[in-house]
Amino acid sequence: MDTSPLRLPGTARHGRLSYAIFTLARAHRAYAAGMLRDLGLHPGQELLLMQLFDRDGQTQSELLESVGLDHSTVSKSLRRLQEAGLLTREPAEHDRRVQLVRLTDKGRAMREPIQAMWSALEQVSVQHLDADAIESFIAQARLIERAIVAREQRLGQPE
Repeated sequence: MDTSPLRLPGTARHGRLSYAIFTLARAHRAYAAGMLRDLGLHPGQELLLMQLFDRDGQTQSELLESVGLDHSTVSKSLRRLQEAGLLTREPAEHDRRVQLVRLTDKGRAMREPIQAMWSALEQVSVQHLDADAIESFIAQARLIERAIVAREQRLGQPE
């Protein structure tokens, strides 16, 4: 295991934690993207499929809210997944403007490969960590996320 200190650019010296998060996220995303490519998916598409595995037939708005991505990204991803034959979109009976998103048989068949991919990604990610370190990292990551989200919400409110 490489324990050498992170090589920080001079301008990042006052943001060491943030720089570490950035480099971790970049490495994790790149590795995951390669695994997803092997499944014929783009990053983020698996998140939409995972939501549909848990509850098929969601509206496009529900999916948007559950994955936390912007509207254009979700719309583009759903279009690509539909073109790949993994899902269908159809107007809801109660409101024709609302799009219901449903998995096809081909889409449902992606559950096991995606689950295996996430499991393999997890194994690589935690290979040098014990159970306590994993739980501590998850807890700390959630605290950082909550702090950032709370700050964004405060900035969005009028003073």
